[in-house]
Amino acid sequence: MQGSTKQIARQRVQALFERADALSKSNPVLSTRYVVTARKIAMAAKIRLPIEFRRRTCKRCNSFLVHGENCRVRVRQKREPHVVITCLNCGNQTRIPLRKRKENVKVEQDNHQDEAPR
Repeated sequence: MQGSTKQIARQRVQALFERADALSKSNPVLSTRYVVTARKIAMAAKIRLPIEFRRRTCKRCNSFLVHGENCRVRVRQKREPHVVITCLNCGNQTRIPLRKRKENVKVEQDNHQDEAPR
């Protein structure tokens, strides 16, 4: 019974985000409302939103972010390379680090160890 509740919640969240995406340009207020509803459903069912949905919403004002419409996306190189997504409605900034995956780094380290010193 528990698994089916979470599955239904995931399906509803997916449908709400699809509708929010479809209406984002014509009716941004309704799109934001769909995002708020989807987040409430996810919290009530105790499921995490998938990463593609989390990155498409503003954590402060709950608006559905559309690149070029209501958010700005920049790549920054200071300290660690990262992407900065700025919500143009409230000014909130989200930073997403651009790191190599641990598996790739581990493979590269193993390759360097296998090489014979000269």
